Amino acid sequence: MRTRLPLMRQEATTRCTRRTPTRVESVAIHVGASSYHQLAYQNLCLRDTHAAAAMDVATARRRLGVFQRWMRKHGVVCSDALCLDASEAGGVYVRAVAALREGDVVATIPRRACLTPRTSGAAVAIEAAQLGGTLALAVAVMYERARGAESPWKDYLRLIPEREPVPLVWPDDEADRLLAGTELDKTVKQDRGFLCEDWKECIEPLISSGELGVEPDDLSLEKYFAAKSLLSSRSFHIDRYHGSGMVPLADLFNHKTDGEHVHFTKLEESDSDEEDDDDQSEAGSDQEEDDIDQSNAVPDQEQDDDDQSNAADEQSTVQNATTKPSGEGHNDEDLEMIIVRDADSGEEVYNTYGTMGNAALLHRYGFTEPDNPYDIVNIDLTLVTKWCSSKYSRRYARERVSLWRKLGYSGCTGEDADYFEISYDGEPQLELLILLYIISLKPDAYDRLVCVAHDLIGDDDQEDEEDTINSFFKVVRVTRPTKNSELNGVEKLPDVKKILHSESICSALASLADIRESLYGSDTLKDDKEQLRTCSPVSERNRYHSLVLRVCERKILGRLRKHVSSWSKTKKRKHL
Repeated sequence: MRTRLPLMRQEATTRCTRRTPTRVESVAIHVGASSYHQLAYQNLCLRDTHAAAAMDVATARRRLGVFQRWMRKHGVVCSDALCLDASEAGGVYVRAVAALREGDVVATIPRRACLTPRTSGAAVAIEAAQLGGTLALAVAVMYERARGAESPWKDYLRLIPEREPVPLVWPDDEADRLLAGTELDKTVKQDRGFLCEDWKECIEPLISSGELGVEPDDLSLEKYFAAKSLLSSRSFHIDRYHGSGMVPLADLFNHKTDGEHVHFTKLEESDSDEEDDDDQSEAGSDQEEDDIDQSNAVPDQEQDDDDQSNAADEQSTVQNATTKPSGEGHNDEDLEMIIVRDADSGEEVYNTYGTMGNAALLHRYGFTEPDNPYDIVNIDLTLVTKWCSSKYSRRYARERVSLWRKLGYSGCTGEDADYFEISYDGEPQLELLILLYIISLKPDAYDRLVCVAHDLIGDDDQEDEEDTINSFFKVVRVTRPTKNSELNGVEKLPDVKKILHSESICSALASLADIRESLYGSDTLKDDKEQLRTCSPVSERNRYHSLVLRVCERKILGRLRKHVSSWSKTKKRKHL
C-alpha cells in the first residue's frame, strides 16, 4: 500500500499532549466546521494576502548589504566565490563569481545563528505552552517579527518577505477559481481549516496569557498564516535538539529540479540514527524573481532603519532567553552548504527542494516549473466507483470494489481518500488497471473469482510490484482458464499490462480521463495554453502558476488518452 506523499511540510504539530503531529497534505477537515473558523478565515481573506510588499532592486540590494554585515557579526561565512544579488523584480538569488567544483564548502552557518524555537526569545513561553514542531517555529517567527529592531534576527527578517505567495494565503475566492480541478483544489481548503483550529486551540491561549509581552495582533490568525507560508518554503530540519528552523543564507538559494549545485548539510553525531532527509533541505527559498512586484517607493522610515543597522557594529552574536544548551541531543557544529555539481562563473547557484511535481511546488513554495517530469494526476477511487455506478449500478460497483480489496489490492492512501496515480508519461497505476479488469469481468468469470477469492489471498500484503504481478497471475488463471497459455513467459510489468489492455478497460480509462478533466471547468486545454501564453508571471503570478499546473496536469490526461488509443488499435489489429 502506498501513501500519498505530503505536498506541504506543515507537520502542523500542536501541543504535544493534545494532538499527534500530523502532516497537512490532505488533512480531513471537519464537516460543518464551527462558524468561528469560517469567519476567521473570511476576515483573513478581506486583507491583502498576496506576497509581502515588493522591493525594488535598490531596496533589495541595500537590505542585502545590511544582511551581509549581519552574517559577519553572527559567524555566518559565505564564500567569496558566491554573490548575493537582487533580480529586477526585487527577489534575491545567489550566483557564482568564480568556478565552483564538487566538494567545495561555500557557506558555514552556526546553529546559534538560526532562528528556532530553542534560540528565539520566546523559547521559555513556547516550552511552557508545550508547543512543538512547526507550530512552535511559527510562534518563534511571529515573536521575533513583533520585536522589530530588538530582535537579533531583524536584518534577516527584513530581507525575506512577510509571507510567501503560496495558495494557503491567496484570497479565498481566487484560490477556489484558479485551483479548481487541480491536485490542490481540496488540499488548500483542508489546510486552512486545520490551521484555523490550531490557532484557536494553541495560539489564542498564548495570546490570552500575555506571557510573550507582545500585542495580540502580532500573533493574529493572519500573522500565523503568513508565518506558516514562510516555514513551508524556507525552513530546514536542523537537528533533534533544534528541530526545524530558519537558516539565514541557506534559504536564499533558489530551486531547480534535477539541476541543483549545492546541498545543505549538517554534522550531528547525536542524530546519526535518525531517519532524516539525507542532508538535503526539507525546504528552501522561493523563486522570488517571479513572486514580487516592482515598487519604486522606499519609505523614509525604512532608510532610517537601514542606517541604524549599519551603525550597529558593536552587536554581538545572537543571544536568546534560554540558557546555553548542553547534553544529549545538542550539537553546536556549524551547518554547511556544499557544492555537489560544478557551476561556472556567472551561473545562478541552485539548491533543490526535492523531486516533486508542480502541485507540491506550488503548494509549498509558491511556484511551478513548465514540463516538470515529476508531475502526476490523481484519480480518486470515489471517481472510479461513481463511473462504475453510472455504467452499471451502485450495488455492482460496491461488490466489484469489495472483491478487489478482498484480493489484497489498494491504491495510494491519503488522509481522506484512496486514489490512483497517472504518471507524467500518462501511464495509469497498475492497481487501477486491475480494478478495471475486475469491474469488466463477465458474470460467470466474476462468480468463479468470488468462489476462490479466499484461497487467492496471500499471507503477506502486496509490498511491491512483483507481489502485485504474482497475485494478478492467479486472478487471470481463475477468470480466463481457457487462455492460460497467454501467461507463458509473462514475468514483467509490460507483459502483465498487455493482458490489461482490453477494449473494455481502454474504454473505462477514456471515460475516467474525461470525468477527471471535467473538474477543470468549461475551458479547454487549448484555452488554458492561450491564457498562459499571455499571462505575466510577475504581475499575475497566482494566475500564471495555477495555469502552469492546470496545463501540465491536462497534458498528462492527454497522454493517458493516447496510451488508451494505441492499446485499443493494437488489440484491433491482432483480431484482424
